Amino acid sequence: MNVVILGAGAWGSAMAIHLNRCGQRVTLIPRRLEQALDIAASRENKVYLPGVEFPQDIQLAANAAPALLECDVLVFACPSKALRATAESVKTILESNPRKPLALLVLCKGLEADSFLPPESVLSQVLPGIPTGTISGPTNAAEVAAGLPVAVVFASTCDEATAQQIQQEFSNATFRVYRSSDVIGVELGGSLKNIYAIAAGICDGMKLGANARASLLTRALTEMSRLIASFGGNAETVQGLSGMGDLIATATADWSRNRQFGLQIGREGIRAAMQKMSSGTSIVEGYYATKNFYEYAQSKKISAPILKCVHAIVYCDVDPRDAIDALMTRDLKSE
Repeated sequence: MNVVILGAGAWGSAMAIHLNRCGQRVTLIPRRLEQALDIAASRENKVYLPGVEFPQDIQLAANAAPALLECDVLVFACPSKALRATAESVKTILESNPRKPLALLVLCKGLEADSFLPPESVLSQVLPGIPTGTISGPTNAAEVAAGLPVAVVFASTCDEATAQQIQQEFSNATFRVYRSSDVIGVELGGSLKNIYAIAAGICDGMKLGANARASLLTRALTEMSRLIASFGGNAETVQGLSGMGDLIATATADWSRNRQFGLQIGREGIRAAMQKMSSGTSIVEGYYATKNFYEYAQSKKISAPILKCVHAIVYCDVDPRDAIDALMTRDLKSE
């Protein structure tokens, strides 16, 4: 299978290495020419995936057009806020090519600002007529690149035969792929968990204890299912790999940027956390997701008290202790 990956951040690079390990023909296209040249020369993504060697047969390219001529699966691994622009950049190439990809897969997570569209919906809007899908789950890029065991879920609008083919070609002995037809539920689970990972980090940064973290994450799943259902997704999807699985990993692992952002807030406050975030190279996806999902929830009058508290802390400079007190003293109710 010929796979083209647009975007060479940590996750896009790790997916390229994994798919090469699966025996696929992979072309990785970084967003910047200098990054493509540097990876091609050093066979290492020094900025986003340092210390991991790129196999020689992974092709690096700066121009997408030649690679897209024989592309079977096109993977969008850019940041979510750049997804529409990235899709627009290949629109003419794909429309003029009589050989269309079997599927467009999106790896980024988060709602588009203002429109509140999930990533797959953005792709469907810009590039109609081609099946779309997403891969989500507890997928730390460094662990995937190292070949450590993981299970993920692949949700798509593909026909059954194509979905099974992609599932088979993307799987190996250390990367197990499950199928789903609930694209909305899978991609929103992967987006929402970043918000609640920030909340978990705040709790741990304030040393509130294991009970507090466990209580928060349990109630977070309730909010996630409520929000997923409001978009038309299956609320039960949150119990799977893209919901609970990804939430556990992102909220508890020290490699998680969202957890680290929350820890910094809990220990030193939002200003210190923002300063550290702005000085880094990696995007804290939960920071942007918090704003977009909060505004969406407000517009739809959806109850999401943890989301509301994270928004108040991150965007309104509310003291975390005051936000937690407001959360704990709400009216009592049945579970």
